[in-house]
Amino acid sequence: MRKTVSIAFGLLFVLFAAFQYNDPDPEIWIPIYGIGAMACFMAYANVGRWWFFAAMSVVYLVAAYYQWPPAFEGFLFGEMGMRSVNIELAREAGGLAICAAVMLWLAFLARKS
Repeated sequence: MRKTVSIAFGLLFVLFAAFQYNDPDPEIWIPIYGIGAMACFMAYANVGRWWFFAAMSVVYLVAAYYQWPPAFEGFLFGEMGMRSVNIELAREAGGLAICAAVMLWLAFLARKS
């Protein structure tokens, strides 16, 4: 289960990082998703410890909290453009929350094994 989750989300985070090339601030978001992908590949190779993934989860969760928009207007998945800054902030916070959830899951799986 750990290997399947690790490779699937590792590849997904690589894809997330690739989609950031046209973002206004790719120098921030490509490393964020790249580090998540690297952590997933570490879990795949059974290199990381459970506490490392748990710490990464906390870091991503704190970042998502601080990235949360002042007024939530939704995510608007049907549109690719940025209608408002609040929608863009919500999308970014959502991406960080996904990273946090995956790191927490990897910590749980690493702790079990």
